[in-house]
Amino acid sequence: MSDRKIICVGHVCIDITPSIPELGGGRIEDKLSPGKLIQVGRASTSVGGCVSNTGLGLKVLGADVSLMGKIGNDAFGELILKEFRKYGADEGLIVQDEDASSYTVVIAIPGIDRIFLHHPGANDTFCVSDIPWEKVSGAALFHFGYPPIMRTFYERDGEETVQLLTRARESGAATSLDMAMVDPDSDAGRQDWKKILVRCLPLVDFFCPSIEELCWMLDKERFDSWKERSGGRDVTTVLDVDADIRPLARECMELGCKVLLIKCGAPGMYLKTAGRDVLDEISPAAGLDSALWADQDFFEKSYRPEKVLSGTGAGDTSIAGFLKAVLDGYDPVMTMHLAAGCGASCVEAYDTLSGLRSFDELKEKIASGWEKV
Repeated sequence: MSDRKIICVGHVCIDITPSIPELGGGRIEDKLSPGKLIQVGRASTSVGGCVSNTGLGLKVLGADVSLMGKIGNDAFGELILKEFRKYGADEGLIVQDEDASSYTVVIAIPGIDRIFLHHPGANDTFCVSDIPWEKVSGAALFHFGYPPIMRTFYERDGEETVQLLTRARESGAATSLDMAMVDPDSDAGRQDWKKILVRCLPLVDFFCPSIEELCWMLDKERFDSWKERSGGRDVTTVLDVDADIRPLARECMELGCKVLLIKCGAPGMYLKTAGRDVLDEISPAAGLDSALWADQDFFEKSYRPEKVLSGTGAGDTSIAGFLKAVLDGYDPVMTMHLAAGCGASCVEAYDTLSGLRSFDELKEKIASGWEKV
């Protein structure tokens, strides 16, 4: 096990998830129509966002991780602080009187991709100067999540994100970046995301977007065609690795990507890496064996969970498993097994963290023949 220090910075919120029963087949428009009453079960509340899901996920998995984000001095902020205190991880949270805490209402209908009603709150004012950079010194990895829903980080063609990643690299850490889906009708949706990626990706060592996020940012016409093809269902269920995923991955590599992990929903995850000479540019603090990791290109199918209660946070916890496995020195194949195992464990609980298994438990379950989807 590695004792390398990780810094997890960025978006933090509270997730409110009503328990929605199986509503039968059909389109989302038929389920959520004006004037219709849908009786639901008890709502669960849990911390959400990159800092909560990936950061606390890393902590649950045993990593040495420090978390940094901003919340408001309000009821939602108190809930977030209370949850972080359970893990001894509240020290890095900035409480801002002038801002409201961020929250997300998660509409998770079985068989239909989730809908998120999101208020960014204090995340919109979080910036590079909020980070105590002296605490970043000596870190092996600096993970940043969700610039698309953090105003400061997408304005001015992502200038604040460029500065953040530059400072992190100057501190000696390897960098990783996670994204979030963009509301096309919002201010964030009017940004030139391809231009932002062109500026940022050369500064990123491990890039971990979802396939929907990546496609929307790089090729909106292709994304629209996927939506039409899916007919209102989860887009990831209709995608082909060779025809749909690999072309976008190749474009990412051309933009300067080194290690690319694409979350592809319930079907699984895709890994693509650059050549050894490019991987040698990653900070040695991460301990990546560039010869072992060079020129990887494969799709990892998801493990079949024992039950599915909520998909919220599954992608983020998969990233937590991936990053920890990398720092622990696992090879690419086992790293992807462990990442997939974290995602499958996550969906077995309504909240993001309580379903997670240790790496030892995951390896034992994998070795015993854990079924793939």
